[in-house]
Amino acid sequence: MASGVAWRTLKVVFTNPSLFFPSLIFPLFFFTAFAGGLSQVAQVPGFDFEPGYTAFQFCFVLIQSAAFGGVFTGFGIARDFEYGFARRLLLAAPNRTGIVLGYVIAALARWAVTATALTVVALLAGMNVFGGAVDVFGMYSLALLINIAGLLWASGVAMRFRTMQAGPVMQMPVFLTLFFAPVYVPLGLLDGWIEALATVNPLTYVIEAVRGMLAGDGVHVLLAFGLAVGLIGGFAYWALRGLRSAEAAG
Repeated sequence: MASGVAWRTLKVVFTNPSLFFPSLIFPLFFFTAFAGGLSQVAQVPGFDFEPGYTAFQFCFVLIQSAAFGGVFTGFGIARDFEYGFARRLLLAAPNRTGIVLGYVIAALARWAVTATALTVVALLAGMNVFGGAVDVFGMYSLALLINIAGLLWASGVAMRFRTMQAGPVMQMPVFLTLFFAPVYVPLGLLDGWIEALATVNPLTYVIEAVRGMLAGDGVHVLLAFGLAVGLIGGFAYWALRGLRSAEAAG
């Protein structure tokens, strides 16, 4: 069941340019705009990220692409309900939890394409990588966990509302959480209310950990993985409760 759902979802996405290209272009646009247009931020006193500003912004956009890769797949779940496919799937599936797992697999495969393209563009733009193979593996693994968390959040919303009109409900909390993290400068250079919000934002430590691994410095790594796993656990419960809601609605 899970493989069938994943295969169908990926086929729909990769054969429909209007669904595939936005999720690919969105992070590339942000990376180009931030890394190129804001490169002078690296000259701010106290900005000491050794790999440079291109690498600094790549880490943020990598996590952003992972989170929104899950959300974009959630849009597909809502579309499946709106068009009636998901209801037929619920009736035919002996193990309905496998439906959620199928969407998780599809989200991971979809994001893998985006992450590959983003990495290639960043390397061509001259991104420095000071971390070793273990660090690079760790940063992509952490982003993968955020992708799963994003999908589970969006899945729970999609299965409760069962309409594409729920898109803003899936997207806005993720968007705001990301942009209340240290996007343009390190956490230590933030001040005022934005510093207070960033300090309690779990994605702050995820992004800081990815930046640390890219720089070869293991800052906040265990905390970041713990927070990512915690998000997956909480949103898995949210998604499964949403599945029960969709079952009850018939």
